Amino acid sequence: MAIRDETVVVAMSGGVDSSVAAALLVEQGYRVIGMMLRLWSEEGKEDQNRCCTPDAMALARRVAAKLGIPFYAVDVREKFKEVVVSHFLEGYASGITPNPCLKCNRYIRWGVLHEYAQSLGATWFATGHYARLRRLESGEVQLLRGVDVEKDQSYVLSVLPQEQLRHTFFPVGEYHKPEVRELARRFGLPVANRADSQDLCFLAGGDYRDFLSRHAPEVSRPGVIVNRQGEILGEHQGLAFYTIGQRKGLGIAFPRPLYVLEKDVVRNRLVVGEEHELGRSTLIAERVNWISGQPPVSSIQVEVKIRYKAREAHGVVIPLTPDRVKVEFDHPLRDITPGQQCVFYQGEICLGGGTISTGME
Repeated sequence: MAIRDETVVVAMSGGVDSSVAAALLVEQGYRVIGMMLRLWSEEGKEDQNRCCTPDAMALARRVAAKLGIPFYAVDVREKFKEVVVSHFLEGYASGITPNPCLKCNRYIRWGVLHEYAQSLGATWFATGHYARLRRLESGEVQLLRGVDVEKDQSYVLSVLPQEQLRHTFFPVGEYHKPEVRELARRFGLPVANRADSQDLCFLAGGDYRDFLSRHAPEVSRPGVIVNRQGEILGEHQGLAFYTIGQRKGLGIAFPRPLYVLEKDVVRNRLVVGEEHELGRSTLIAERVNWISGQPPVSSIQVEVKIRYKAREAHGVVIPLTPDRVKVEFDHPLRDITPGQQCVFYQGEICLGGGTISTGME
């Protein structure tokens, strides 16, 4: 094994993906440092948190010991609460549905953790995300989908700019998940069969409604449910507890299924309608990050994802300003949700994305 005169800090979680990422870099001859963030803890619910638990921390330390690399734990709970959790709570309180994972990637993993990496003299930073990077002769770095399309995480990385991607590795992006587990077994890592994490890392028990009720009780403000004509059909328990396109749990007796069409935050009203009323063919995206650093000057044809697990839809991106665009779809989409990330692709290349402002023109 050739020894490279370069240091890589790997963001470890105690999971199989980040552990294998570290092992692959060790195998390639890099000087590897494992680092784990302590993001969140909630009094009385420590055993239910989905990230940085004592068990996960212990597993990450065991992996680092197995690989013979240094390991550091970094407490960023205050910063995480200030940047990520507050954004999550404020978003729901204002009637949108935020995606805190993108905020965390941009400002915590590639912000705070990257700064720690640089303080240790690291040239590179790596994670266990399923995505790939292509480094062009011009110096530009392109973000590509992961080889495993079912696990591809380029969507949650669409917020990263060139200066952060330029110093990043995604070692497992070239593999499918079963191959990653097999690599973990080959390396003798104690995480080969560990279950994948699900949902948001700071939600104890995975129930965002319970979390909102504890940390932002003001969102539990009842109001009326109305149709497009303003007729009162029922009562909602707080706009934060509903999402666009939702059918179940409305508590309305009606001869046909009803769906959430929009949230009227100003009047605290939940607007519902029948299936044929659901769906819009345009949206506005704001705070758009163009990964190349070069916003398009004219309309471009793209494939669009409006949620992490959503099916892609073909559309046209029309620039309005360098960081604000209009997207026109070939067909109406049912669940255009303000606050979610709208991400643009051309083939395997992720061009970037922005926050959905509205489903209307």
